[in-house]
Amino acid sequence: MSNEITRVIANTAYQTYEKRLFKEVMEGVIPEHVAIIMDGNRRFAQEIGLALHQGHAKGKDKLEEVMEWCQEMGIKVLTVYAFSTENLNRNENEVSYLMDLFEESFLKLSEDQRIHKNRIRVTVLGQRELLPENVIKAIEVAEACTRDYDHYYYNIALAYGSRQEMISAIKRIASKVKEGELSLDDIDEKTVSSFLYTADFPDPDLVLRTSGEERVSNFLLWQMAYSELYFTDVFWPGFRKVDFLRAIRTYQARQRRFGK
Repeated sequence: MSNEITRVIANTAYQTYEKRLFKEVMEGVIPEHVAIIMDGNRRFAQEIGLALHQGHAKGKDKLEEVMEWCQEMGIKVLTVYAFSTENLNRNENEVSYLMDLFEESFLKLSEDQRIHKNRIRVTVLGQRELLPENVIKAIEVAEACTRDYDHYYYNIALAYGSRQEMISAIKRIASKVKEGELSLDDIDEKTVSSFLYTADFPDPDLVLRTSGEERVSNFLLWQMAYSELYFTDVFWPGFRKVDFLRAIRTYQARQRRFGK
């Protein structure tokens, strides 16, 4: 009985704190674009005795929560690092499970009424040609269903590597120069940005990473040149709304400090 009372008190205290923090954050400047390196699914599973695939499944569920938080706060663009090109070298069974999870997730997104009600455009960033055909088809379904939406933007970096993205952009720019469609003097920062996967979106205001690692792991290297970086030691599936609000609050404090 005493444990139940303690749990109720703790939950009440948490909810009160979350509401107070939400109110405080909403009174400040809300970032337009938040990018997240979702890290820690496997370690989360190991820490609480779950199978590896259960950690990934819980990570997927957490992402759906974070999408709702972004809409609630008016964050227009959410970009998440779901699967890097390096991840393709992981255990074959794990990669196969993740591919099935991606296929299921994209098909679910295409039918999710929250996506259509809030007019959320879904875009995949990365070398999709490296993915299985069933995943590519699921991506195409989700993108086609949301192509004309413009209230919110949900970008999933899949089979993504920022260096590869920049190499691709350099090759395309060089091709344009060779064909006489672009001169060397025309090449500036805006030109390079226009050849990246993220050409249609503003650079991220805030980039956050979960799990305690403090590196960017080949994610949006060009785009995050002026982004605020935030690292938390919470594993991705355990990431709470208060953790997200604290990241936004830190971003706001930095904006005030630098007079932005």
